[in-house]
This record gives sequence, C-alpha cells and structure tokens, in this order.
Amino acid sequence: MIDKPLDKMTDQELTECWNKRVSKLLVGRKIVRVEYTSEEDANEQDWDSRPVQIQLDNGIWLTPTSDDEGNNGGAIHTNLKGNSVIPVLY
Repeated sequence: MIDKPLDKMTDQELTECWNKRVSKLLVGRKIVRVEYTSEEDANEQDWDSRPVQIQLDNGIWLTPTSDDEGNNGGAIHTNLKGNSVIPVLY
C-alpha cells in the first residue's frame, strides 16, 4: 500500500489506490435491488435526469452521476449486446 496523501500520488499510484479501495467495497457483493431515482429525489438533488440506482447486499446504494460533485444523474455504459447503455430518465 502506498502511504502518502492522495494529492501527492502519481497517476499510476492513484489508480492503484482507488482500484484497491473500490474493489474492497464491491467485489463479491450481490445486487439485491435496482430502481430508478424517483422524481422527488431527483428534484431534491436539483437534477434534470433520473439515473438507475443499484443496491448491494450490504445496504450500499450505487448511483451514477455526471461528475464527482453529483451535479446530475448519469448513465451506465455496458458491454451487453442490445443494452450498451442503461439510460437516465427525464
């Protein structure tokens, strides 16, 4: 493990750090629920779009957004034939 602040890491170190961190949280988890963000919740976030949300077996919700600041809901791109994008709703 690299023992330095995130803002002092090289791009490669930062990528490795986040890969490990996210893997610990997500690998081996099961999806237990999938639903689109409600209109009410999207309005509370001041979003124009409603992304799909994924709940894991440990209660964690994954919600794609347009950027790190959560400025809008985001789509999920996949490698599934016939479903290459899980779209946002408006």
